[in-house]
Amino acid sequence: MTKNDPYAALRIKEFNIFLLLRFALVFGWSMQFVVIEWQVYTMTNDKLSLALIGLCEFLPAFFLAPFAGHIVDKKEKRNLFMLCIALFSLISFGLFWLTSNTIESAWETHSILYGIYGLVFFGGILRAFFGPTIFSLIALLVPKKIYPNAATWSSSTWKGASVFGALCGGFLIAWIGVHYTLGFIFLLVMIALVLVFLIAKKPIINKDSTESVKESLKTGLRFVFKDKVILGALTLDMIAVLFGGAVAIFAVFAKDILDAGPKGFGILNAALSSGSIITMLATTYIPITKNTGKKLLISIFGFGLCMIVFGASKLMWLSVLALFFAGVFDGISMVVRQTILQLKTPDHMRGRVGAVNSMFVGSSNELGAVESGIAARIFGAPLAVMLGGTATLIIVAIIGVKNKPLRELDLRQDIEDHENEEQPV
Repeated sequence: MTKNDPYAALRIKEFNIFLLLRFALVFGWSMQFVVIEWQVYTMTNDKLSLALIGLCEFLPAFFLAPFAGHIVDKKEKRNLFMLCIALFSLISFGLFWLTSNTIESAWETHSILYGIYGLVFFGGILRAFFGPTIFSLIALLVPKKIYPNAATWSSSTWKGASVFGALCGGFLIAWIGVHYTLGFIFLLVMIALVLVFLIAKKPIINKDSTESVKESLKTGLRFVFKDKVILGALTLDMIAVLFGGAVAIFAVFAKDILDAGPKGFGILNAALSSGSIITMLATTYIPITKNTGKKLLISIFGFGLCMIVFGASKLMWLSVLALFFAGVFDGISMVVRQTILQLKTPDHMRGRVGAVNSMFVGSSNELGAVESGIAARIFGAPLAVMLGGTATLIIVAIIGVKNKPLRELDLRQDIEDHENEEQPV
């Protein structure tokens, strides 16, 4: 095996452009998530309203994901990505318009809420396409032998944008208000739309496939469910997000438990991701390909423990510290999962596998928001988070015992197999 180059993927111009536009998009999306949650909870003071936000995005993202994967595999990836960004800009502008003083004065509160929920639902439709499109596009930008490095930088960019987006979202709400913060988000999306034109169109790997939609969906799902390593990795991450995550009710902790206000809300959101950035950047120098399965299991177990501490905490500094270390463990699991998917997914099935990944992990964010909101209303936010963290520990232990291929996974041989392969484009 050749010496590890931590900057291998960054030596490719189009990949750098991709990272820049992805940062702008995720930065804006993360900030928009914070702003919407704060605005809705401020308007309703009802924990269930936070669950409804997650439900509105989960339903279309989950049920359309298999069809999105089929379409992504048959379409040119750059133009499809461009279309997704253009439609996302309409959502950002719509939220900006809904929160203007003129609209708030003329419309009743419930009408504005319905408008926000409607735009979030539209965003869920786009989420079904964003995931598999990005997953497929990365594989067309870099050679296979540096997929792990590209996955690390891409995940680090995603997490970095999440950190600063969440942090800036909370501070900008306090400084310039919800309306102008959403206007800034719209500007970021437009910048991303311009940048995507700097990436060339890519070849369609399986445009001559005669598979029907039904056959295509079955093939994608069958591939994932037959591969114990991929299925195990996706299941672990889904469980951690679904039961162990508490992002959807951070507003409750910031406002009612820690008395930290919108700035504290932004800090809580940022703390979870900031630990991930450090971890992900470290993995560019220290690859996680040795004993990969054990590292994945340990990282998600550690994530669950940290969330239990967060749920029990009544101190701001302890809550931030618990979320920071939860982010460290989350960063490891994210890099491992993305590396597994990139190395073990055939080129002609990347859209469908990316779609299944969105169903397992991406949609579990929204479903987790529903679970967190309902559990917080029934048990109270602290107990809901502690119960979710405990459930995460139990399920990780069960999967670790039952799934031997995942537990003994080591990716070093996979990387060696790809080292001499040519760049796909």
